[in-house]
Amino acid sequence: MNSNISIVQGNITEADTDAIVNAANQKMLGGGGVDGAIHKAAGPELLKYCLQIPAVGDVRCPVGEARITPAGRLPARWVIHTVGPRYTIDSEPQNLLASAYRNSLTLAEKHQCNSIAFPAISCGVYGYPYSEAAEISLTVCRDVRWNGINISFYLFTPELVEIWQNELNRSE
Repeated sequence: MNSNISIVQGNITEADTDAIVNAANQKMLGGGGVDGAIHKAAGPELLKYCLQIPAVGDVRCPVGEARITPAGRLPARWVIHTVGPRYTIDSEPQNLLASAYRNSLTLAEKHQCNSIAFPAISCGVYGYPYSEAAEISLTVCRDVRWNGINISFYLFTPELVEIWQNELNRSE
């Protein structure tokens, strides 16, 4: 039973959780999709916090890793920025996607978060197949290590909700 995992159809920027996860790009300067929505809702403070993350070249967060900043105007306290893989471009996308979820949860735990909201990382312009992404994300989140954290998946479309819910039900 995965009583600490829930699937919600809704806007992640409205999640009343300790942390929300941003499906960011490596520069962490905003973008489209979930990233753009989070930056817009958080206000200009979020970009200021992101600019404080040291960059190597123009990379603040490599693929599969995660960084944390205050959440600006969002209801959440923290934004955890993670970069998922581009499905047909990055090698070993399954490992990189699992790493993005695991590293996000590790940061949440380190910052004593009791709740976290995830989007469907890499399922937009990065082209990750929904069913495979649902299986990977829920496999990581089902690990007993995370039982103390309430995990929500905020998914924007009924199709994504159905896929994630079916995968969650399959595992129970």
